[in-house]
Amino acid sequence: MAPSSLFSNMHLFFFFLLSSIHLSLQLNHTTSLFSLSFPLTPLSLSTSTASKMMLLNSLLANNNNNNTRLKSPPYSSPYNYKLSFKYSMALIVDLPIGTPPQVQPMVLDTGSQLSWIQCHKKAPAKPPPTASFDPSLSSTFSILPCTHPVCKPRIPDFTLPTSCDQNRLCHYSYFFADGTYAEGNLVREKFTFSRSLFTPPLILGCATESTDPRGILGMNRGRLSFASQSKITKFSYCVPTRETRPGYTPTGSFYLGNNPNSNTFKYIAMLTFGQSQRMPNLDPLAYTVALQGIRIGGRKLNISPAVFRADAGGSGQTMVDSGSEFTYLVNEAYDKVRAEVVRAVGPRMKKGYVYGGVSDMCFDGNAVEIGRLIGDMVFEFENGVQIVIPKERVLATVEGGVHCVGIANSDKLGAASNIIGNFHQQNLWVEFDLVNRRVGFGTADCSRLSN
Repeated sequence: MAPSSLFSNMHLFFFFLLSSIHLSLQLNHTTSLFSLSFPLTPLSLSTSTASKMMLLNSLLANNNNNNTRLKSPPYSSPYNYKLSFKYSMALIVDLPIGTPPQVQPMVLDTGSQLSWIQCHKKAPAKPPPTASFDPSLSSTFSILPCTHPVCKPRIPDFTLPTSCDQNRLCHYSYFFADGTYAEGNLVREKFTFSRSLFTPPLILGCATESTDPRGILGMNRGRLSFASQSKITKFSYCVPTRETRPGYTPTGSFYLGNNPNSNTFKYIAMLTFGQSQRMPNLDPLAYTVALQGIRIGGRKLNISPAVFRADAGGSGQTMVDSGSEFTYLVNEAYDKVRAEVVRAVGPRMKKGYVYGGVSDMCFDGNAVEIGRLIGDMVFEFENGVQIVIPKERVLATVEGGVHCVGIANSDKLGAASNIIGNFHQQNLWVEFDLVNRRVGFGTADCSRLSN
């Protein structure tokens, strides 16, 4: 979660599993859903924290799933709240929380369930060192007591290390794989956009101790995710192309509800898993899709589609994750991708170099020339739907002038999943239609859309 990493996965490794919170917004005194668009501020997360958090959170997710279908809104809402977001490695959205609202930076993570924010009481004489939420300033803030069902050690699809503090309030602790952590109280709070536009109180974490300055906006399919609690029917985002120019951070858009561009999207089915299908290595709350194959430089790689689907133990699941920066592939698929890259540019590879402990397809020298030799990369899905990564964006600049193919080996992290990260979602609308259980893709110039 600290700056400087390519692996911005927001998956948490703690004593138990934690997941996410979905946002559905309501008009005051009504139950009509509406569309909102928020600014995302994609920023860097640390290699060890980010990638390992996301992967481990996915794999440790409790084997329970809420398959209740959300109802469609009775009409298309006229409300559309759009702000810009900035992107480098993670997607950071600034959200107004509390009454009156306090703007909080949160990592948009479709691979996590529980949302949490930084909570610190501000000293009246000076501003806090980082953006944080002051509960004493909000009239709608409340802390969950120890008797609340969520504070129990085990409830469906949400296992969290909770305990009672000395005030009989619900306390939680998240411990990450690299030793970082977040802990505080579980609370209820509203997202307040105006006097007439706000969410109902949502359950989220209020971290009083944390090693990261930002919070998490959990957006997976778990019942405590931001999307699920607020009952939104769909959401989408558009990730702009990464830039390495000093002082410049590209921006993109995030919609909660209907996206005016959705008539151009192409959709694939979202795979869901019933109670009888639960497997030890499966994350049933992830946005799982059926990847069919991979092409590099026009060559179809000899990878069986079965490699991209969950096997009897749940290994091989393919998920779309905004909280992961790179794309991760299991051994069989990764080895085929690496072999093709070696065939095209093997002599130019940086010998003995592994970035972040997972990426060993790295190069010194001219990234444009190397990308041209590798060629376009294509992820193929059903019905002819494709994610095309042009050769100009096959490589990511990581550190010290080194460039790496934006694909890493998930097995090196002890994971058994295929994960399509935000690096391969650039210049692409990605929509999660929760009602129709499908994922939509649409090409776009995301930087221009945010203006």
